[in-house]
Amino acid sequence: MNADMNLDTLVRDLVAGFEGEKAVAVSRRGFLKVGAGAAGGLVLALSAGLPSDAQAQAGPGGPPPIPFVPGAYVRIATDGKITLISKNPEIGQGIKTAFGVILAEELDAKWSDVTIVQADVNPAVYGTQFAGGSMSIPMAWDSLRNAGAGARAMLVAAAAKQWGVPESELTTSDSTVIHAASGKKASYGSLATAAAALPPPDVKSLKLKARKDYKLIGKRFTGADNDKLVQGKPLFALDVQIPGMKYAILEKCPSIGGKAKSFNVDEIKKLPGVLDAFIVEGTTPSKNVMQTAVLPGVAIIGKNTWAVFSARQKLKVEWDHSTASKDSWTDYVKQAKALSTKVQGDAVVKATGDVDKALAGGKTVEAFYQFAFVSHAQLEPQNTVAWYKGDSIELWAPTQLPNQAIVGGVVGLAADKVKLNQMRVGGGFGRRLLNDFVCEAAYLSKAINGPVKLVWTREDDMRHDSYRVGGFMAYKAGLDAQGKLAAFNAHMIGFKDTASGGTSTASGISANEFPVTYVNDYRASQSLMPLSMPVGPWRAPGSNTMAWVQQSFLGEVAAAAKKDHVEFLLELFGRKAGKGQDGADQMPGMPRQAGLNPDRAIGVIKMAAEKAGWGKPLPKGHALGLAFYFSHQGHVAEIAEVSVDKDKKVTVHKMTVAADVGPVVNLSGAENQCQGCVVDAIGTMGLEITMENGAAQQTNFDKYPLPRMPVSPEVNVHFVQSDFSPTGLGEPAFPPAVPAICNAIYAATGHRIRTLPITKEGFKIA
Repeated sequence: MNADMNLDTLVRDLVAGFEGEKAVAVSRRGFLKVGAGAAGGLVLALSAGLPSDAQAQAGPGGPPPIPFVPGAYVRIATDGKITLISKNPEIGQGIKTAFGVILAEELDAKWSDVTIVQADVNPAVYGTQFAGGSMSIPMAWDSLRNAGAGARAMLVAAAAKQWGVPESELTTSDSTVIHAASGKKASYGSLATAAAALPPPDVKSLKLKARKDYKLIGKRFTGADNDKLVQGKPLFALDVQIPGMKYAILEKCPSIGGKAKSFNVDEIKKLPGVLDAFIVEGTTPSKNVMQTAVLPGVAIIGKNTWAVFSARQKLKVEWDHSTASKDSWTDYVKQAKALSTKVQGDAVVKATGDVDKALAGGKTVEAFYQFAFVSHAQLEPQNTVAWYKGDSIELWAPTQLPNQAIVGGVVGLAADKVKLNQMRVGGGFGRRLLNDFVCEAAYLSKAINGPVKLVWTREDDMRHDSYRVGGFMAYKAGLDAQGKLAAFNAHMIGFKDTASGGTSTASGISANEFPVTYVNDYRASQSLMPLSMPVGPWRAPGSNTMAWVQQSFLGEVAAAAKKDHVEFLLELFGRKAGKGQDGADQMPGMPRQAGLNPDRAIGVIKMAAEKAGWGKPLPKGHALGLAFYFSHQGHVAEIAEVSVDKDKKVTVHKMTVAADVGPVVNLSGAENQCQGCVVDAIGTMGLEITMENGAAQQTNFDKYPLPRMPVSPEVNVHFVQSDFSPTGLGEPAFPPAVPAICNAIYAATGHRIRTLPITKEGFKIA
């Protein structure tokens, strides 16, 4: 179950650096002095570069107190106020709060003393700053703990020096250093100046807390920005205002790859509030998958957003379609059905034993699944404020992957001439890992030689998304005389990128895909059709669709074997219980990835079954469905309780989520992410993006109806608080949700859902 692990190229771009950037390589001691990235050092050198914080703490009529800055993550003022810095973008996943909890835990800070702020974009200090793949927690876990523990060690050392006692006799609690033998206590604020003068400790000397000693981790915390959000205070790039700022839109060809030949320029320039209008030739795409070109089109510059949006309605553009995509979903469906008749695909990804022989000798189960492209449809439309100043540029952008080199390349500036301010992101789901909208704003700012706010419309978002890729799967499984899974054949029909020739993002099948090591006779193969439409990471990339086809099909196999679904999965995972984890595809530059652990899988399946009341009487017309999936290092089992009326309207009454993601940092945030995954998954069951002649057919919510509040079920979330390294939770709870619901629909109606959206089979979500 490693569908999300086939994105090596994407992740290499994320972590190893981009064109124009070099990875920072320094010694352990050097990291303590000048950087805090992956090693979690303490950056004393930053203390000279933070006058704004000192000024903010100044008393009336006197010089500002000296801030204690033991690292890039922790600042302690002499008045005891503690500022913790979150380096990664906040996209609604709660990472800003979670990072603060981890730091405060090891610092032994009193939570009421803490304020959490967003870090500047500074690769030299923080390394790559991005939010995606549920990797923020696993990548930052050690560095944040070290930073908090390091700051605590310096405070203890300062107190020991003042009191003339051994450091070993001192303890800390609630922002206080304590010497129990003498009864002395000192607040962190009173020790701040003395601690700042001490050399930072070596990382090897730090003593991190054991899980049994946690005071904060695992408890509930409200979001760091919640007060500002409910009060409507400025947090987003859309809130940014600059004197003299103009407003812009960029109209691009509906068919991907088309160019503007001409437009009614004179008419547009005469419209109220319009300052300029011109054809954009665009830029050359980069070879890196995460670098995006500025697409050709027509730009309108105006005095306000209303002026440019209104002018856009009057645009009459003559498009050159000679280089545009001709992709057609109708044609892809026809091709895939023809390819599905083949036992195996054009390329065998993994094969063990003799699948064909094994399938020929016993009972078999076959099925063909189809799933559509979908849009990210994040709440906040793409937008960026850019201010080109000739020899530099400054931007305010809601990006999941801030990167100065990409923007610098668009406007002809070195990365160190680009200041990129991290703004809170109004939803991302992977879409904002691409910086096309940021590049567009930079391009237009240079074109007009001044500050500009670029805002996309919802139609822009839908037409020029980087979609979740669609696909098809033909399965065949063999059962032995005891009804146990004995052979497995998976033929994925996906897509290859016409520009690079490689597999499209999140398409294809991984060599480690379950149940590769659980049956002796196994084959995974793929056939790839050429695709020009842009596709990219989408919540739990690859896993969100692989889980549906795989876990739905295993539900079919269990039924064909006349086995209870829970018992069927427990038997399957029990074949390797106690033998440790499976291997996992390793993402370049990432911490070593843990593989699927059968014992952890068994644990969450049993927990979900117990909490959902599996096997117990249900209300009339209700039925349960189960699914388990491993992705992003998280083991998650889910059970759906549904009913289906005579009009095939599906109501999801209750979802039970059981997850093992290591120690949960913020219980409130973790539950919220699981609940959000479930609601998001229910919504996608009725959604699709189809394309003809390279153009999306659904361009707004009238044809792409997102779920409304009434579809939200009761979601009960349960965690196994294990001692495994933690992972993020923005994605692992998504993949099992849809197959659990579809398996429940079968239990209620006897009808197998093999097409997404389910509307293609006459069903609808209530």
